[in-house]
Amino acid sequence: QVQLVESGGGLVQAGDSLRLSCAASGDTNCISGMSWYRQAPGKERERVAFIFSDGVTEYADSVRGRFTISRDNAKNTMSLQMNSLKPDDTGVYYCAAESRGTVVVGRQGTQVTVSS
Repeated sequence: QVQLVESGGGLVQAGDSLRLSCAASGDTNCISGMSWYRQAPGKERERVAFIFSDGVTEYADSVRGRFTISRDNAKNTMSLQMNSLKPDDTGVYYCAAESRGTVVVGRQGTQVTVSS
């Protein structure tokens, strides 16, 4: 079983940057793709970035060019570098990992608040 813990959120102003981190533990050898999701108030959960085990990445249109997802398989960590933040980026960010045919999502998430 895989456990995921997110960190790095905070309150910033529009245009600022933040770096989120996700630490994986447990059965990490079975992790394949990893993702960052965000949940904004009143909105559906949105996947903002995905990274395959070989490092290939995908981004939602809303963040492409501003966010960069990366992972360190040796350290079992994943990061999301967020630049040029906008108020619409506000939400709780969760990391997720595909493992043994299921998707494991971090339980606590990390809050990102971008003020205008």
